[in-house]
Amino acid sequence: MSEKQRISDISWKKWGPYVSNREWGLVREDYSDNGDAWNYTSHDTAEAKTYRWGEEGICGICDDLQKLVFSVGFWNKKDKMIKERFFGLTNGQGNHGEDVKEYFYYLDSTPTHSYMKMLYKYPQNPFPYEDLIKTNAERNKNEPEYELIDTGIFDQNEYFDIFIEYAKESQNDILVKLTIVNKSEKESALVILPTIWFRNTWNWGYDDYKPQLHGEEANRIKVNHKDLEIKNVYAKQSLKTLFCDNETNNQRLYESSNTSEYCKDGINNFILTGNSETVNSRNVGTKAAFFIDEYFKGKETKIFEFRMMDKDLKEPFRDFDAIFDERNKDADEFYTEIQKGIQSEDEKLIQRQAFAGMLWNKMFYHYNVEKWLKGDPSEIPPSKNREKIRNYDWKHLNNEHIISMPDKWEYPWYATWDLAFHTISFSLIDPDFAKHQLKLFLFEWYMHPNGQLPAYEWNFSDVNPPVHAWAVFRVFKIDEYLKDKPDLEFLESAFQKLLMNFTWWVNKKDINGNNIFEGGFLGLDNIGVFDRNTTLPNGEQLEQSDGTSWMAMFALNMMRIALELALYNNVYEEMAMKFFEHFLSIANSLDNMGDEKFSLWDEEDEFFYDAIASNDGDHMYLRLRTIVGLIPMFAVEVIDDEMIENLPNFKKRMEWVLSNKPELASLVSRWEVKGQDSKHLLSLLRGHRLKRLLKRMLNPDEFLSEYGIRALSKEYEQNPYTLNLNETDYTVKYTPAESDSGLFGGNSNWRGPIWFPINFLIIESLQRFFFYYSPDFMVEYPTGSGNYSNLDQIADSLNKRLSKIFLKDENGKRPVNGQYERFQTDPDFRDYILFYEYFHGDSGRGVGASHQTGWTGLIAKILQPRFSKKEIAESETEMPDDIKENKA
Repeated sequence: MSEKQRISDISWKKWGPYVSNREWGLVREDYSDNGDAWNYTSHDTAEAKTYRWGEEGICGICDDLQKLVFSVGFWNKKDKMIKERFFGLTNGQGNHGEDVKEYFYYLDSTPTHSYMKMLYKYPQNPFPYEDLIKTNAERNKNEPEYELIDTGIFDQNEYFDIFIEYAKESQNDILVKLTIVNKSEKESALVILPTIWFRNTWNWGYDDYKPQLHGEEANRIKVNHKDLEIKNVYAKQSLKTLFCDNETNNQRLYESSNTSEYCKDGINNFILTGNSETVNSRNVGTKAAFFIDEYFKGKETKIFEFRMMDKDLKEPFRDFDAIFDERNKDADEFYTEIQKGIQSEDEKLIQRQAFAGMLWNKMFYHYNVEKWLKGDPSEIPPSKNREKIRNYDWKHLNNEHIISMPDKWEYPWYATWDLAFHTISFSLIDPDFAKHQLKLFLFEWYMHPNGQLPAYEWNFSDVNPPVHAWAVFRVFKIDEYLKDKPDLEFLESAFQKLLMNFTWWVNKKDINGNNIFEGGFLGLDNIGVFDRNTTLPNGEQLEQSDGTSWMAMFALNMMRIALELALYNNVYEEMAMKFFEHFLSIANSLDNMGDEKFSLWDEEDEFFYDAIASNDGDHMYLRLRTIVGLIPMFAVEVIDDEMIENLPNFKKRMEWVLSNKPELASLVSRWEVKGQDSKHLLSLLRGHRLKRLLKRMLNPDEFLSEYGIRALSKEYEQNPYTLNLNETDYTVKYTPAESDSGLFGGNSNWRGPIWFPINFLIIESLQRFFFYYSPDFMVEYPTGSGNYSNLDQIADSLNKRLSKIFLKDENGKRPVNGQYERFQTDPDFRDYILFYEYFHGDSGRGVGASHQTGWTGLIAKILQPRFSKKEIAESETEMPDDIKENKA
């Protein structure tokens, strides 16, 4: 069976890399009175505390309900603790917020996780925990982060390269290979602890069933769980096995009595101190490990093999190598087909690691807010302070699924608008998973009864840009193309739930009923002059051009979905008309706010700005040029005559609106003017406004970087923007990398860097405009150069700029790797790619979360070749050409 055939069999996805890289410091594990999640559980107490909602580990795997977990721990005999979780700084410790201080790389994975590979670089000398904490604490926000490589711990190559690979022979037969390389010339010791344990589900008062692990042979751990088919974990070597229980060491943490004789840290304590009383000599427990104590000669490589399976075998490793070779070959064949048309080997390497990062960042996410607020039956009831501590109005939320995370260390919780972008790249390799991810958030145990989608666990009520409908239709079309069949059931069910979400937006975020949407921070954190969630002191209201533009985009997305469904069921023609009119009303409001007909388009600067509305109805522009002013470009749709002719009711109603409300259509759309091949345009931008926005966006002195579109105009580097409001000065300066402001979180920064989601939508919007305007619509590119390009050429160029962040330049260096020479030239580092949260606006180096292969994973989509214009013309004419993928 090939990987392509396996994808449709959900049982092949039962086991995967669904283990968090960090469970400590999370909201769902916080049972404090004051909501101080970062300090209620910590890195240093994690080895002794049993978690309530999930488990963590290094390169761990588990089943889809995380009943059983496998991971690997290490000890170099010099560290103060066993390395069984990645270390990093909390939001308060880092001068730019939370940050993992380890180097690990996701190298490969198939969609069913039938083959997976990653690399962890483990130092041989004492890990510099205290140095990292102390030095970062001494740095301010204008200084860079102090990274692990800055400590010098890799300078003499005194580290291990630890390659971890998994291969499945079947759904319940999983092979594990550890390839460990001593990169030093010196001999070095390493303790290796392949560990298996049950997530604790028996302590909370709902189900007292307690599974068991036990050891009868030197090379096998037996698994006894009523709901799992895995029965054995084999080691190829004859090894000592160690057992304890996944129970909190209360004595150590709280100076109270333990409920178990052999606590969660029992194996660790035995390894570090030799105290045999901390492990169970009867070889039973709920946590167990193989104990490997090895010395590596200089440059020596050793391989260790394990197998988890549902059978008893006398020779479980006889076919081990053959199975690994076969699964590796399957992975190569799968991606060879995906990557047809990619000529550059470097591009193939980057795309495959991007896919790997996305697949490895899947995680079992479990959170029942009502149980979390009330506390569990067998635990001490929480104090009254917790009744409204956080997310108290989301008591319906009960999540227990495999979900794509932004980054399993820095953000091991979903973010709804991040996930919408994840699904675009996922749809290229596993469209069923992409569709399921989008549907999850529309289920009743995710979506609020009022229609709001949950934002993220720190505050489910925060507001993300409404991009879910956009993603639904994009994934639907890609899936249709790959399978030659439209999944109308998916599209229709998603549309019905999205109606509720649209209604929530209209009712909750359009306070004055004028189709101008406030929205709050809208995922862009510190993009504004001040915290956009702040209530202004004199009752002023922030009228947001991006909130309004996102809603115009939402309306067009819903109209387009309704039109698609109407081709199969004419009932949806009326819904399409509703959203057609709603879009026109929103667009009209951008230019006609209040009695004075105030417009968010500033005719003087020819740019869209946020505005402050006073109680007496006056408006004042916040003349700060950010990507907020570019977001109106995203509200664009192109529909051809053929579709309109096939929908007579929609056509009739549309013509009535255009005849009886000409002020709406003439203001923003060119619906009555047919473009190339009889296509119609719906957009917030007429041709003139589009050109004026592009003049600024494509100006290297403002938004255009060598590596994409900046979030803030570079103009403010030398000339910071200052606003005086209510006798308070607010200043914004262009900061191309780490934030110099704590306005909205420690490492939030939308004041200069390059962010992939916004760039991706810019590129897609340009392609849609080109689809209408044809090659005749030309603009100067770059601004001031005297050279002119059409919109499709500019979109292609922006794709190349984003790709250049990762690709080797003429000197063999990758901008993403930044200033570190080792990362640029060392063959043991230079071709392992990290996909950061965002990128330096001038140099392209990676900044922020280092494994954010979520929305930065869009690079996989960007690198995917587009079809020729002839092939596009022969397919569905209404689709923008970037949707037409190479068929997988």
